[in-house]
Amino acid sequence: MPDRLKAVLLMCMAVTLFACLDTTAKYLGGHLGVPTWEIVWVRFAGQALLMVAIFGPRAVPDLLRTRNLKLQLTRSALMMATTGFNFLAIQYLRLDQTISIAFLTPLMVAALAGPLLGEYVGWHRTVAIATGFLGILLVVRPGFATIHPAIAASLLSMIAYSFFMIVTRKLSSYDPPLVTLGYGLVVGVLAGGFFAIPQWVWPNGLFECLLLLMLGALGGAGHFLMIHAYRLAPVSSVSPFLYFQLLGMIALEYLVFSDVPDQWTLIGTSVVIASGLYLVHRERVLHKASVAGAMEQQAAP
Repeated sequence: MPDRLKAVLLMCMAVTLFACLDTTAKYLGGHLGVPTWEIVWVRFAGQALLMVAIFGPRAVPDLLRTRNLKLQLTRSALMMATTGFNFLAIQYLRLDQTISIAFLTPLMVAALAGPLLGEYVGWHRTVAIATGFLGILLVVRPGFATIHPAIAASLLSMIAYSFFMIVTRKLSSYDPPLVTLGYGLVVGVLAGGFFAIPQWVWPNGLFECLLLLMLGALGGAGHFLMIHAYRLAPVSSVSPFLYFQLLGMIALEYLVFSDVPDQWTLIGTSVVIASGLYLVHRERVLHKASVAGAMEQQAAP
């Protein structure tokens, strides 16, 4: 099987696991009454234990050797905020609504890359970003429908994740991916415990315990598959398949909660996805142009 096809399959599997993760978190909080921060903490603790099981306890010190502690702690705090706000939002919103708002992240990152990274976008991508935000207005429909306060939590999760991606990009020049991943888990376990312990509720039965244990496994396996997908193929080839998560969300939402997305959510999400795909297309076009220009310069006498 070609590496690019392997990468696509791995990415589809990864985002399906993320859909299962959100569904499990929603069921635990909305139907079983498990506090949100307990769910967040168990998710980080479970993935941390999974990493220790894979790499061994002796690898832990190496995973914490960073050349930029300040950025690592900032990224970890943003990761915890992203997870916390997302798990809070899905207790009250449909899964298709939260994932629609999350799909704004690539557009928000492109908008923030200019002032924060000096990577300013042209008018093509500016139009794509504006169109994506209009798509979210179709999902939320301010002034035409009752807006649940959890929409704010979902938007905060998306904004935190956008800054998280910016910081992650900066960290790529300092530390390897496993160190960055390790710091996020350690900070999530230590800091998340301060929020989880005061509202801790012990699991009620074996089924609830199994669901809690699944959180770390689903999150860890999803990230593991995603890392391998990006190793096998260029980001521009794999990133569009992030939107495959919407299908998993809709299917699980119907099977587990008997919820069906409304037409406005589907239309708005389609607009956001189309904007994101166009953004990926523009990145690919600009990359090809820069490569061609570099080759011409090398060939010139």
